[in-house]
Amino acid sequence: MVPEFKTFSGTPSMKKMALDERDLRSLRVFCAAAQASGFAAAERTLFMSKASISRHINEVEARLGIKLCERGPGGFQLTEGGEVALRVSLQALEALERIKPEVDAVRGVLSGPLVVGVSEHVLANEGCRVADALAELSRVAPLVTPTLKVMTTGDLGTALVERRVQIAIRGAYRRLRTFRHYPLFTETHRVFYRPGAAGEIAGDCDTRELPLVYRPHPFVEDALTTHGFRQGPEVSGLEAVATMVATGCCVGLLPEHYVAQLSPRYEFAVLPQSPHYLMPFCAIVEEARPLTRSVEAFLNLLLAAHR
Repeated sequence: MVPEFKTFSGTPSMKKMALDERDLRSLRVFCAAAQASGFAAAERTLFMSKASISRHINEVEARLGIKLCERGPGGFQLTEGGEVALRVSLQALEALERIKPEVDAVRGVLSGPLVVGVSEHVLANEGCRVADALAELSRVAPLVTPTLKVMTTGDLGTALVERRVQIAIRGAYRRLRTFRHYPLFTETHRVFYRPGAAGEIAGDCDTRELPLVYRPHPFVEDALTTHGFRQGPEVSGLEAVATMVATGCCVGLLPEHYVAQLSPRYEFAVLPQSPHYLMPFCAIVEEARPLTRSVEAFLNLLLAAHR
């Protein structure tokens, strides 16, 4: 079946023109603004004024003959055409960035950018060897320029899809077919409380006495539905969960290695009859995205370091 296409000419004042190499700069500015969700955040990334960013985006819109984004008091929002332009532009810019590293690889030299996303507090896990792999990469491939971005687990998934990171290191409590997962190490989560802060919890008492701090996470959902915990205040991130547990008014599901970090200041204890969850941490790449030579090299070093 042949799809039907509507005739669309953008706004009457827009005259379509073919894109050429001079438009690459403007496309990069558009992509940066779209990924930053606005001009203000893009200013800091691009070291450009809002007026300059707006001028570049206006030029791309004039070339394509379509409005790419709405910007004003209501905020920044991509149009349907802007979503398509962003996706295709990112692919095109990525292809350009691959040229030199691929040519360098022919003569046995690894070069180019490597953007790695890591979930928060992962370095505290004694099984994590990310720093070792990066150090070895620096030794064997000094022309590769790594960038490390720390994000929440949810943000890392989005960053992979939007191609803001090339490889993500995070917990994989579920595996999507759109990603490839390479197991690295395991993290153990248990329910913790702060003894003495709001009354000692004896081993033979009802362990559901205090509410469980809530954050959107499969382990938390399971603790509530399967183990009968009462839902407590909703927060975002491990730091917020630990802060609420430190008040003594709540219990919270936290990684053991993270609690060990806090032990010099706070006496957290495992709740009697606490369930425990094993979280496999993986190096994750997008299935449909070809690996650059530098990503492939780092992935091999990462797996070797965790073997």
